[in-house]
Amino acid sequence: MSLDITALNLYFIAGTQDMVGRSLPETLQDALIAGITCFQFREKGLNSLENRKEIKEMAKTCLTLCQAAGVPFVMNDDVEMALEIGADGVHVGQSDRNIHETIQLVKGNLFIGLSVNTFEQFKEAELVEGLDYIGVGPVYETLSKSDAQATVGLELLEKIASQPSHLPIVAIGGISEKTAPLVRGTGVAGICVISKIAQSKDVKLTVNALNRK
Repeated sequence: MSLDITALNLYFIAGTQDMVGRSLPETLQDALIAGITCFQFREKGLNSLENRKEIKEMAKTCLTLCQAAGVPFVMNDDVEMALEIGADGVHVGQSDRNIHETIQLVKGNLFIGLSVNTFEQFKEAELVEGLDYIGVGPVYETLSKSDAQATVGLELLEKIASQPSHLPIVAIGGISEKTAPLVRGTGVAGICVISKIAQSKDVKLTVNALNRK
């Protein structure tokens, strides 16, 4: 499965634990209509679903919505479930399953993203054959991930984005409507957002603001 770089433009990440007052499918549907370009299902952390059957059913519901909108669906961490339900991609972090093992399991059926938090990790990721994009962050402080690493700031993002890399870069972590233009200005292919969309009172307005370049 190949990745169209334009899919990284506005990359929404969420699970049921990120919702406030609305369900994940309701919010995702609004976000898809508003113009997100990729969705990652990340069911992880406090108040997330624990039953694998329930997680799978929620993932399938979100996948169906994404397919109807023609937007790539990415599974966080769980390669087996991603393959089971027919996801488009899978994303792993530094502390998740080894990236080389992930690539072997996927065997070209899914596109693959990897998170990095340092320049050294980025340079190592560039050498990984079979990787499709790199997520860099958190750029700013974020409360959406209890296991978030230290913030990298715009300086590291600019350094990484300025490299003659063959892999597209997407930024994540504490990005808001106000900071989105600054982050995009570093030259990244796109931005990832969790809470700003998940907890928005007007998803269309928020997505439009984040999409603005």
